[in-house]
Amino acid sequence: MNRRPLTLLIAAVVVALEGLVALGLGVFVAVETLTGAPEDMTTAIAEAAFGALIGAGLLWVAWGGLFKMERWGRSPGVLTQIFMVPIAVTLIQSDQLQLGIPLIVVALAGLATLLAPPTTHALYGDG
Repeated sequence: MNRRPLTLLIAAVVVALEGLVALGLGVFVAVETLTGAPEDMTTAIAEAAFGALIGAGLLWVAWGGLFKMERWGRSPGVLTQIFMVPIAVTLIQSDQLQLGIPLIVVALAGLATLLAPPTTHALYGDG
C-alpha cells in the first residue's frame, strides 16, 4: 500500500470537518424542531434530515474514500468544495464575512489539496 501524502490527509480532514459541521447543524435543527414550535414542521424535519445525511455522507467520503486512499472519494470531495465556493461568495456579498471568509478559505484549501499532484499520484498512480 502506498504511503498517504500530507495533501491527501489534509483533504480528508477538511472533508471530515465539513461533514461534522453539516451533521451538527442537522442535529441542531432536529433538536430545535423537537423543542420549539417551527412554522412548518415538514420543512424543519426535512432540513434536519438533509443536514444529517449530508454530514454522514461527507464523513463516509472522508474516512472510507480519502483516508483509505480510494479513488472514488476524490470526486464527491471536489464537488463539495465547488458547491461551497458560491455559498461562501453569497455569504460575503450579504455582509456575513464571519461565515463567508472562513468558508471560502476551507473550500479553497480542500480543493487545492484534493487536486494537488501528490494526491493525484496517491489515488491514481503513475498511469
